[in-house]
Amino acid sequence: MNFLIVPGLNGSNEAHWQSRWEKTNSNFSRVEQANWDCPQHDAWLANLDAAVQRSGPDTILIAHSLGCLLVANWAAQTTKSIRGALLVAPPDPDSPHFPTAAIGFDALSKAPLPFPSMVVTSSNDPYASLEFAIHTATAWGSSWKNLGAYGHINVESGFGDWPAGLALLNQLLSQCQQLELSANLA
Repeated sequence: MNFLIVPGLNGSNEAHWQSRWEKTNSNFSRVEQANWDCPQHDAWLANLDAAVQRSGPDTILIAHSLGCLLVANWAAQTTKSIRGALLVAPPDPDSPHFPTAAIGFDALSKAPLPFPSMVVTSSNDPYASLEFAIHTATAWGSSWKNLGAYGHINVESGFGDWPAGLALLNQLLSQCQQLELSANLA
């Protein structure tokens, strides 16, 4: 199984849980973007699509922030298959705190995701209300987990290695396996 890290605005620095997971797991790699500071939706989407093409259908996406919106928009237009996605702290494009540098991310797909997914939220994320996160998770057909008051679930919120996040990833993997088993029995 392959795991693709999908960072948000500014990428994920070395202290970010995504980067730490990538460094300690040989089957984790990063979707690279040409410009982490001024995200262009269509260019980022093309890079995600190419990374999934290389990684293959046995892939789990691990997205944070703007990366979650990218995954949802990619899923709405792709014909490629993946195993699932862990979507952490999706921001609200209609929020007054949404980054103005993010070009083209304002049209967020609310279509159900064609793969198992889990949305992980915080009750006091400055970029999205809990109501937005729950509504979005429901629209995407995702399971969801509210961690409590942990900001944007990033370095500034005190998340380093985030072993509890790896436990959530394992829960998602169990969901994927259960769905595959059910499909094989049908």
